[in-house]
Amino acid sequence: MRAGVSYDEASTPDGMRLYAVGDIHGRHDLLAALHARLMEEILHDRPADWRIVYLGDYVDRGANARGVIEHLVNLRERDPRIVALAGNHDVGFLDFLSNPDPYGLFACNGGFETALSYGVEIDFTSRSAMMPGHAKLVRAVPQHHKAFLATLPFSASFGDFFFCHAGIRPGIPLDEQAPDDLVWIRRAFHAFDGLHPKLVVHGHTPVTAPEILPNRVNLDTGAWNTGRLTALRMDGVEKRLIEVSA
Repeated sequence: MRAGVSYDEASTPDGMRLYAVGDIHGRHDLLAALHARLMEEILHDRPADWRIVYLGDYVDRGANARGVIEHLVNLRERDPRIVALAGNHDVGFLDFLSNPDPYGLFACNGGFETALSYGVEIDFTSRSAMMPGHAKLVRAVPQHHKAFLATLPFSASFGDFFFCHAGIRPGIPLDEQAPDDLVWIRRAFHAFDGLHPKLVVHGHTPVTAPEILPNRVNLDTGAWNTGRLTALRMDGVEKRLIEVSA
C-alpha cells in the first residue's frame, strides 16, 4: 500500500469522472453557468459514471445565497451523483437560525447579504436590534433549505481523492477527521508538505489562482468578489481546470 498519494498519480475509480467545484458564496449566476458547462461535457462524453462535488460555502457575501441553495437542492433531488458538502459558512448560517449571535460568523462575515436574499434586512449593531430581523429570517427560510443545510456531509471520497471544504488534520486517518477541522482548518493543513493517504481537494481559503500542490488542490478563487468560479475535472489520472467568469 502506498504511503501517500501525489497529485500526479491520484486517479479516479475505473470508468468514473469526477468534478469538484470551489466556494460559491451566493454567486448563483456563476453556479448556474459552471454547472451547465459541466453537464454539457458529461452529456457529450458520456462517461460510464460521474460525480460533481460541491465543496461548500454556498451562502454569505454574494447577493443570491437563496438562489444557490434552491439550485443545489433541486440538483441533488434530481440526481444523487450531485454531492454537496458542508462549508463553515453553511454551518454558521444554520447555527444563526437556531442560536442568533450578533458577533458570530454569520453576522460578521456576509450574513447581511444572505438574509437580504431571503427578503430580510437585519440590523447587526446589537442583539436587541438584531432579534426582529432574525425572527423574520427564521420564517423566511424554507424548511427544505434548512433540511438541506442540516444534512450536508462533511467529506466525500472517490478513488484516490478526498473532498472536504477546508482540509484535514495531518496524521489523523481520513475516516476519523473531526467535522470542525473539515470545515475550518488552515494553518496545520497548509503547512504540512508530506503526502496524505489521498489527494485532498478543498476550498475555504481564497487564492488568486487555483493552488495545485503535490498533496492538495485549493479551488477557492474567491467567486463572490472576483467573479471567477473554478472546478477541477478528474478522469483517471488526467486532471484539468475549468473556470467560468462573470
